[in-house]
Amino acid sequence: MSLYSRLERRLQTQSDDAGPVRGTYSTRRLFMIWLAANLVVTTLLTGTLFVPDVPYGLVLLLIVAGTVAGAAVLVAVGTIGQRTGLPTMALTRGPFGTRGSLLPVAANVVILMGWSWVQAMLAGIALDYIVATFTGFSSPVIFAVLCQTIVVILAIFGHAGVARVEPWFAAVILAIAAYIFVVSFISYSPPEFGSITAGAEPFYSPGLVFDVVLATAISWTVLSADFNRFARSTRVSVVGSGAGYTLSTVISMSLGATAMGYVILSGGEAVPFDPVTIIEPFGWLFGVAIFLSVMATNTMVVYGMVTTVVNALPGRRIRFLPTAIVLGIISIIGSTFFGLLNQFTTFLVTIGALFAPIFAIMIVDYYVIKRSSYARDILQPTGGRYWYAGGVNWLAIASWAVGAVLAYVWAYVWPLPFGSTAPAFVVTFLLYLLVSLPSRSKGTFTPTGNLADEVDATPAAKAR
Repeated sequence: MSLYSRLERRLQTQSDDAGPVRGTYSTRRLFMIWLAANLVVTTLLTGTLFVPDVPYGLVLLLIVAGTVAGAAVLVAVGTIGQRTGLPTMALTRGPFGTRGSLLPVAANVVILMGWSWVQAMLAGIALDYIVATFTGFSSPVIFAVLCQTIVVILAIFGHAGVARVEPWFAAVILAIAAYIFVVSFISYSPPEFGSITAGAEPFYSPGLVFDVVLATAISWTVLSADFNRFARSTRVSVVGSGAGYTLSTVISMSLGATAMGYVILSGGEAVPFDPVTIIEPFGWLFGVAIFLSVMATNTMVVYGMVTTVVNALPGRRIRFLPTAIVLGIISIIGSTFFGLLNQFTTFLVTIGALFAPIFAIMIVDYYVIKRSSYARDILQPTGGRYWYAGGVNWLAIASWAVGAVLAYVWAYVWPLPFGSTAPAFVVTFLLYLLVSLPSRSKGTFTPTGNLADEVDATPAAKAR
C-alpha cells in the first residue's frame, strides 16, 4: 500500500463521524468548547462595525439581546444533536429528506468556504502588520495565501491537536480582552463613550445591529449539533452551549465596540472590520494573538467543510483526502478576494437568509412533527420514513424557499427596521408548522427513542 493510500485510509477513518454517538462531555467541557469557539477576531471585529453609527450603550444592549435570541436557536438545534447523536447536516435529512438535505449541505459548504476566506484575510492582515513592523515588508495577499495554506495542511494532518489547544488561545484572548477593557475605561469614562456621535450618513441602524448579531449566532448554529452531540445529557447541552456561546459572543463583540470607541476618542481613524485599527493602539502582541486565534478557528472551519462533504449522504463513501485537497485549493485561491471584507455585513445577512429558515424548519420538524424523536431510518441511504417523495420533502423545500426569499426582500427591497433574520425565522417556523401538522395528526410519525440508544443496543455495539 502506497503512502498516499495509507494516509487516505487513516484520514477517512477519522472523518467517518456522521454518528450517531453517545455523548460523555460534562457541562464544564462543553462550556469551554463554546467559549473558545467564538472568542475569535471575526466576532470581535463584528463589534467594530456598530460604533459610531449607533450609540455605544445601545450597541451593548443590542449585542446582548441579539446574542440571547440567537443562542436560543443554537441551543435548540444543538440539543437535537445531543438527543440523536447526529451532527447538524445529518439532522437535515429529518425534515428535508435524504436527498433534499443536500440543499442545506451545499449552503453549509458555501458559508464555511466564505468564513475560511474571511478569516484567512484577517490572519494575513494581522501577520502582515507584525512582519511590516519589524522588517518593513508588506503584502497582505501573500500572507493571506500563506496563512490559508498552513490552515489547509493543519486541517488535513493536525485538526485534532488544534482542537485541543484552541481553549488556550481563548484564554489568551480573554486576558487581552481584560487588558483592553481596563485601558479603555481608565483612559475614558463610560459617559465619554456614550457621547460618541455618528457621522453624517450612518450605515448601521439599531435594527441592523440586532440583525447582524442574530445572524452571527445563526452562522454558528451550523456546528451546534456537531459539538453538542457529545454532551452527556440534555441539561449539559442547554447550559454548556447556551452559557458558553452567550458569554463569548457578548465579550468579543463588546470588546470590538469598546476598542473602536477608544480609537475614536483617541483621535484615531475608525476603519471598521480592520484588525490594524485595533492592533495599533494596543501593540503588536495583540496582532500575534489575533493571528493564532484565527488560524486555530479556521483550521476547524476547513475541516468541518470537508467532513460535511464526505458525510453528505448516508451509505455513500466520498474520499476524504482528495476532497480536502480540492476544497483546500479553492479556499487558498479565495483568500485573495479581499473585496469580500467590504461586504461582510452582506455576507452575514446572506447567512441569515439561507439558514434561519432552515433551522426554523428543523426545530418544528423535530420537536413538534416528529415528537422529539428521529428513527434509525435517518441513517438509510434510500427508503424509510425520511425518503418522502423520491428522497425529498417538498413541503420543507417550499417553506425554506419562502423564508429565504422573504429574508432577501426584507433586507434589500423593503428593509424592516428590526432586520430580516428574525422575521424570516418566525414566518418559516409558522408556515412549515401549518403545512406539516396533518402528518402529525395522522400519526405518520411516532416517537422511537434516542438513536444513540438504539445503536448501543445492537449486537455489534455490544461487542464493541
